[in-house]
Amino acid sequence: MTDRVRHGGARPKGIRHPWPPRQWPYGRPQPSTHPCAPGTASSPRRGPRQPRPPPPAGDDHLLTHCLAFCTALTNHHQGEDDGLFAQLLRERPDLAPTMAKLVEDHGFISAILTRVRDLTQQSAAGSPDADREAIARELDGLAAIMESHFGYEERALAAALDAGVDDDGWSRPVLQFRTP
Repeated sequence: MTDRVRHGGARPKGIRHPWPPRQWPYGRPQPSTHPCAPGTASSPRRGPRQPRPPPPAGDDHLLTHCLAFCTALTNHHQGEDDGLFAQLLRERPDLAPTMAKLVEDHGFISAILTRVRDLTQQSAAGSPDADREAIARELDGLAAIMESHFGYEERALAAALDAGVDDDGWSRPVLQFRTP
């Protein structure tokens, strides 16, 4: 029998992931894991819905940590789109409209990540065109769409994921955040 990964932390033999039961990535999401998210050491933001001041000029932290996170998040979403969602559709074709919405969200998130990456690289290079306020706005947009996306993903897929999903190799890119 093929290994299965279940929502909520149940771990069939041979499948391991570092998260405790009912936590990230398929439990209550943790959008604050972004290194520039509110409440993190690198975030000048004090709480939800408060405007973020622009990051200080010459801050290599943005280039190093934010971009690493953005790459890992992109890899995670590609793993979902190409692996987990494809497997779920084989087992649960009724979830096709839900998967389409989640894949669409991944496209929106990818576009924001691309803008953050471009703006951050301009800033780190000392470009006079770098708009640090634009970086802050993009990060706020990213936080908002991720919070909405994770909430929808949890509500829409919880039952299917709790039942278990055959693992044809999708779990590694989805459950292990890594950069290439």
